[in-house]
Amino acid sequence: MDEQGRAQPKLVEFIPTEIENVLIVKPHVFGDDRGFLTETYSERNWALEGFRASFVQDNLSLSSKGTLRGMHYQLEPHAMGKLVRAVTGAVFDVGVDLRRGSPTFGRWVGRTLRAEDHAALWLPPGFAHGFVALEDHTLVYYKCTEFYTPEAEASLAYNDPDVGIEWPIEPTSISPKDLGAPRLKDAKYNFVY
Repeated sequence: MDEQGRAQPKLVEFIPTEIENVLIVKPHVFGDDRGFLTETYSERNWALEGFRASFVQDNLSLSSKGTLRGMHYQLEPHAMGKLVRAVTGAVFDVGVDLRRGSPTFGRWVGRTLRAEDHAALWLPPGFAHGFVALEDHTLVYYKCTEFYTPEAEASLAYNDPDVGIEWPIEPTSISPKDLGAPRLKDAKYNFVY
């Protein structure tokens, strides 16, 4: 309630997905004829809604339509949770559950993130992450819970038939590293549910 006793809008909403602990994060957007303002992260306000994560690094990438980045992750003890959003353009953002013992191990969750929607996808540690840009000049911004650690870096094939990610467009630009990533049955992972 504000000083006049009016109810205040929730500043953020966390929407569960089909995989436990993966969330759609929808901030409240305050708009008028000048534009808009939205709070993209607040440790205090998010904790009031039950979300806790400690972010230590922010990343920004620019991609043209059809660029695929992924599926990347870091092994324990450097596992990285990611809060991902499109700042301009749009991506189809994907996480694959690599937590041993999880009822959704090996399954994927994907969402289209568009700049104008202001929504983000939260992928906790234990997930491979990747995206394909759906538009040219797509800027993706993500907050990470761990520092980039090259010796802990690992990847998973974006087109592994055992995982079966349904990309909405055919990727047209893929790095040699991502093209050479192993399938799930051959990948290294050490996450426990």
